[in-house]
Amino acid sequence: MSAWRDGWNRAADALERWIGIDLVLAVSRLGIGAVFFYSARTKVDGLLHVTDGAVALFRDEYRLPIVDPAFAAHAAAYAEHLFPLLLVLGLATRLSALALLGMTLVIEVFVYPDAWPTHLSWAAPLLLLAARGGGTWSLDRALALR
Repeated sequence: MSAWRDGWNRAADALERWIGIDLVLAVSRLGIGAVFFYSARTKVDGLLHVTDGAVALFRDEYRLPIVDPAFAAHAAAYAEHLFPLLLVLGLATRLSALALLGMTLVIEVFVYPDAWPTHLSWAAPLLLLAARGGGTWSLDRALALR
């Protein structure tokens, strides 16, 4: 049993050296950033012109309490462009991750409560990035920002 455990632990150590936290953080930044950025692109025409369809979506399907649908559509479109771009760059990583985590929470609670497995898969990399930051391969690190 001890030999099996030792072999298992050596393999785990090798994987930790090979994969490393900086690779995990970079892939997390790119992966979750892409999810939100592609969502943002469905809400706009051209660069940042929010479509009537996006406003209708917020009015007819999402129906957030208290928030005006036109304001919500614009805020979501802009946030889904800005924060993913910051994540990809690794700039203001923790703030960006927390902003997108907040958006995920709003979507889970008010819009699609039955989609918790998807939202949990978004929350995992966002929590990692909020806790650990952008990693070595980030502008945060280059600017000595924790």
